[in-house]
Amino acid sequence: MREASFIERNKEKWVSIEQNLANKSQVDPDELASNYIELTNDLAYAQTFYPQSKTKEYLNGLSLLAHQKIYKDQKSSNNQFFHFLNYDIPLAIWQIRKQMLYSLLIFCLAVAIGFLSAHYDDQFVRLILGHSYVDFTIEKIKQGDPAAIYDEGGMMGSAIAITINNIKVAFNAFIFGIFYSIGTGYILFSNGIMLGAFHYMFFKYGVMTEAMSAIWIHGTIEIAVIIIAGACGLTLGNSILFPKSYTRLESFKQAAKRASKVLISTVPFFIVAGTLEGFVTRYYQSSVAMCVMIIVLSLLAILYFYVLRPYQLARRFGWS
Repeated sequence: MREASFIERNKEKWVSIEQNLANKSQVDPDELASNYIELTNDLAYAQTFYPQSKTKEYLNGLSLLAHQKIYKDQKSSNNQFFHFLNYDIPLAIWQIRKQMLYSLLIFCLAVAIGFLSAHYDDQFVRLILGHSYVDFTIEKIKQGDPAAIYDEGGMMGSAIAITINNIKVAFNAFIFGIFYSIGTGYILFSNGIMLGAFHYMFFKYGVMTEAMSAIWIHGTIEIAVIIIAGACGLTLGNSILFPKSYTRLESFKQAAKRASKVLISTVPFFIVAGTLEGFVTRYYQSSVAMCVMIIVLSLLAILYFYVLRPYQLARRFGWS
């Protein structure tokens, strides 16, 4: 984009931000925070494409002023963390919302393929899950405890091991995005097929509802954040494939910054999912109401943090 076009496109916004900074006491703090984020994005663009221009100097000065206005009374790490959690992460989520949709579609397609493949091929479940796992589960289904696999091991040890493994899967889905999104697609697809085959096994033996009440106690969060981590990986890969007006390196840097923020946000959810799997899932037969409540609350938490909250802020601040 030519510098003149860049200025023409953004000058009204910059003037509005200057006015907001001049009337700080009369402007919503959330709007000031959004202004600062937009300024830093514009400054990064100007530094890349117009490094010696007065436009870059102007945006740099305005960004410094915005920073001083917003943060001069927010010197504690708690306030910085609050801003990161409430603005930086939702903005990053909003910026990769298309990749989140693509990741969800890939995963759902893989689940459907896994389920149908298991239906039409009796050996498919064993191929995907292994003979010992399938034999053990079938035996427990006959004993009336289809999700007995979650009783294995100590609660604390299981929770820690599961959490570490889930985080590893998520980070692999993210990092493998550098292979032009193919690596991320493979991880999403393989995990989706496994989940589809896994569910078909319970469907085949008529214990689908009971098994799902156990699996989705922890699986609601676990699967959701794997899909979100996949979106982070797709963001990396797409930044290389489709850099738009940026150089591939600059496009990759910006995408990595956004995706990393979103990926970091998944870690607490993985810890919660691991804790539920280690300590709660094994008691799934104690109360159906408990299972349903945990599943619904988990789903609402994911939808609020990764869908509703970013959407609300986007409408308030005019994020594109």
